[in-house]
Parts: sequence; structure tokens; C-alpha cells
Amino acid sequence: MAQVLVVGSGDHAKVVLEILEDMEDVSIVGCVAKDPESFSILDYHVLGDDSILPALYRTTAKHAIVAIGDCKIRLAMTLHLKELGFSLINAISPRAVVSRRAQIGDGVAVMAGAVINVDAEIGDSVIVNTGSTVDHDCRIGRCAHIAPGAHLAGRVQIGEGAFIGIGACLIPRVKVGEWSTIGAGSVVVRDIPAHVTAMGVPATVHRRSRSC
Repeated sequence: MAQVLVVGSGDHAKVVLEILEDMEDVSIVGCVAKDPESFSILDYHVLGDDSILPALYRTTAKHAIVAIGDCKIRLAMTLHLKELGFSLINAISPRAVVSRRAQIGDGVAVMAGAVINVDAEIGDSVIVNTGSTVDHDCRIGRCAHIAPGAHLAGRVQIGEGAFIGIGACLIPRVKVGEWSTIGAGSVVVRDIPAHVTAMGVPATVHRRSRSC
């Protein structure tokens, strides 16, 4: 049974913890966080801040998952864990539907009600959140976040670190560039470049956005 450390102690971490509880081959050893919000989350101890990760790797757990919603922070912590030697595990809800022909990276979180269809490719540390759908042949870049209720039609491409807001819809074959944000409820009918925020029906670029 894999001893697993959860990195994060906020609300997203609670959802990930519940998914891990349903995995028979996983034992949760606790959580760590940069700025711990409390001494425990659900029934699990917050063991300390990120500085204790090397010691935990040596003595307690070789497996981890980053349970942090912010894409930039999740990427930084993913890289840090790999440097320390941790193996990243996936947290895939038993109430999600994931095609056996989908390719799923490491450190991926797939929430209840999500659907990932045939030949989709999901990069490392991606979040496919509650009730969202990723249709056939989509390509989701590392550390992207598909928010609850967002829907991606076939052959959509999402760049690294992009955030697709709640209830957004993307028509077939459109591309969203790396580190861009699609606003909640937007409808994407044409390609969106990297490092911008786009919103509306149809979605249009409103401003330059975050970068990695």
C-alpha cells in the first residue's frame, strides 16, 4: 500500500483527500502546506510547512499529490516534489468516467462526475474538476485546470497552466494558449492566444494575463 502525502491544506485538498480515501491501494499519511491554515484537515494532520518535505521523503512517504488549485503554485510544487524524488500519484474519483484509452499523466486529479473520453491526453498535475467533460482527442497541458461544469468538445487543445472557468464551453478543435484564463460561462469559438484573459459569448480577449 502506497504511503501518500497530500501537499495542500485548503478546500481543494479536502476534495482530493476524499478521493484518496476511496482508493484501496493508498494510505494517507497527512498534509503539508506553505502556510498551514490549521492543525488538521478532515481527519488528517497538517504535519508542517513545505520545509519538512525532504525529511518526510526520507522517513515517511515516497508518494505525493499536489492538492492546490492555483496553477502556478501547483506547477512549482510539482517540480519541487520531483526534484526531491517523490512519485506523483493520481486522485481519480470512482464517480468519474475515464476512457481506458485516455492517456493520464502523473499527479492528476479527476473529480466526481467528470468525463474524459477516448484518446484524450491529460498532462501532469492537471485538474479535471467536478462535472466537467473532456471529449475525444483533447490535449490538456501540464498543470491546466478545467473548472467545474466546463465542457471541451473533441480535439480541443489547452496549453500548460491554462484555467478554463466554471461552465465554459469550447467548440471542437479550438486552442487555448498556455497560462491563459477563460472566464466563467464563456463560449470559445476561436483560438485564444497565450497569457491572456478571454471571456464572453463568444469569448474575446480582454487583457494580458498571468505568465509562468
